[in-house]
Amino acid sequence: MVQMAERIPSPISLPIPEDCHAKVRAGLEYWLSKHPETGLPGRQHIDPVDIPELLPNIWLIDVARNPYRFKFRLLGTQVVNYAGEDNTGRWFDERWPDYDPSVFIDVVESRQPTWARGRSKMRPEKDYYEMERVRFPLASDGENVDMILALTVFFDSKGQEIIQG
Repeated sequence: MVQMAERIPSPISLPIPEDCHAKVRAGLEYWLSKHPETGLPGRQHIDPVDIPELLPNIWLIDVARNPYRFKFRLLGTQVVNYAGEDNTGRWFDERWPDYDPSVFIDVVESRQPTWARGRSKMRPEKDYYEMERVRFPLASDGENVDMILALTVFFDSKGQEIIQG
């Protein structure tokens, strides 16, 4: 088992259900395995070579502060396919002026992962999709969250994972 600082929750206390999608579970296990002895893992701990099966569903979000702003740093092919556009390098608030950043701020301030399954709030026109999403905090200095590692699995109206190639 990965040795973690006391303030990092055990997998049992994380808000991620045991019956989550296998890719979400794999993302969680990978994030937990990258924890240094103290603090949070940072981008420097993440190696895409370790998780090739997750890369299409991964997105990285840069965190700016004062005020909070979030920018797409990297988008996996499944995320781009779902969105219908590649927003790499774009700020969320410029792409969607009315979006609610609270889900990202929660990850930054709590320094904890968040999980959700349901319909898209950012892309409501995709109402025939359901998604399962997890967001993991990353901190290059181990303390201050400066990036969010997110993983999203997309489902069709029958609950089957959508895999586009």
